[in-house]
Amino acid sequence: MHTLFYFIIAIGILVSFHEFGHFWVARRAGVKVLRFSVGFGKVLWSYQKDAESTEYVISAIPLGGYVKMVDEREGEVKKEDLPFAFNRQPLPAKAAIVAAGPVFNLALAVALFWTVFVIGEIGIKPILGPVEQGTLAAEAGFVEGDEIISVNGKSTPTWSEALSVLIASTLDNGEPIDVKVKNFEDEQSTRILKISEKDSRDPDELYKRLGFKPWTPELKPIIGQVLADGAASEAGLQTGDLIISADGIEINDWVQWVDYVKSHPDVAINVLIERNDRRMPITLTPKRVISEQKPEGKIGASVYVPKDLTKSMQAEYSLSPLEAVPAALEKTYYYSVSTLKMMGKMLIGQASVENLSGPISIAQFAGQSATMGLTHFLKFLALVSVSLGVLNLIPIPVLDGGHLLFFGIEAIKGSPVSEKIQLFFQQIGMALLFFLMVFAMILDIGRLFQ
Repeated sequence: MHTLFYFIIAIGILVSFHEFGHFWVARRAGVKVLRFSVGFGKVLWSYQKDAESTEYVISAIPLGGYVKMVDEREGEVKKEDLPFAFNRQPLPAKAAIVAAGPVFNLALAVALFWTVFVIGEIGIKPILGPVEQGTLAAEAGFVEGDEIISVNGKSTPTWSEALSVLIASTLDNGEPIDVKVKNFEDEQSTRILKISEKDSRDPDELYKRLGFKPWTPELKPIIGQVLADGAASEAGLQTGDLIISADGIEINDWVQWVDYVKSHPDVAINVLIERNDRRMPITLTPKRVISEQKPEGKIGASVYVPKDLTKSMQAEYSLSPLEAVPAALEKTYYYSVSTLKMMGKMLIGQASVENLSGPISIAQFAGQSATMGLTHFLKFLALVSVSLGVLNLIPIPVLDGGHLLFFGIEAIKGSPVSEKIQLFFQQIGMALLFFLMVFAMILDIGRLFQ
């Protein structure tokens, strides 16, 4: 329910803003709007001031919306409404009305990014952990402790920002990526990542090939939070307990303890702990869970992390309202171009179609981002708004970009494209979009079972 709720909220905001763009410009151009609908299908709620005003509607299927205008192509129009019909407006006015939806989505993305920059964001510093041999990171000379300062000149204050910019930079047809780093002594240097087109086809595979893992400081094996229904709670472990040994093997740090627990699913472990300066033995049996198709032991307890250490690993940054304006514009432009590049690569087979996301994936991302906090949810909305704006500008009949294409042809030839030809290409466009939606849903369902 949590995921569904935030999915509906997200889609409602994005669709409303898109349709409001069409609606607002149509009204300014003198076109009469009959209905403004968020959603399709059965009407759940409607409001209309009087018979001559716009009807505002919320419908049952929250996967889109529409603005219904007076148009002679869609039915009989009353004589007094003919001057206000969409089809009778000048070509620039019609193009502006159609383009307004995607433009408003891009404007919304700018506003959301601006809000995120002004509110500020907290994340973990992009410091690399151990670098495995054979990875792209190792080949470029990255070492443990490197903190990523920028990627191709773009600042990367947090781990998530560094990864997103890195992945997006791989869309530049195999161009080398300049990554500026600094070590724990604040000495700066530049690493050159060379990523082939083959490596960049699938972001998941690329992440594995990159070999970038966050650095984690060595933590003592001290119990932090204990879950109520876990094996740790059943065995009597408490917050603050220090793990001394397991089955006679000395435990030196938390990672060693976690690895030992993972390797003993449903197997009793004789543990020596220290509590309040007293040592005492307990017997602990990790519960068996399946992780990445293999069994692992879990005890339902987390590590104790000192507050000062947590603070030292965090990166917090924000911009003034004035500084945030160009930053938000740059961010929107950057992700718009990246979206176009990814679409182009998928079209010519240089990127995997696994990159497509359907409504299930979008719903999951909505729920996850909302759980992580307001700024994460706003960034999610901004990214989807960019995608929605760019997608709708693609010159495919049925989409706004398809209508703009017909208007462009009309401007060149001096007369509208015949309704018969438009209908033919719109049917092709609808079939293509339907295929993509079904394919994206299949991918989504496949991900659920992975």
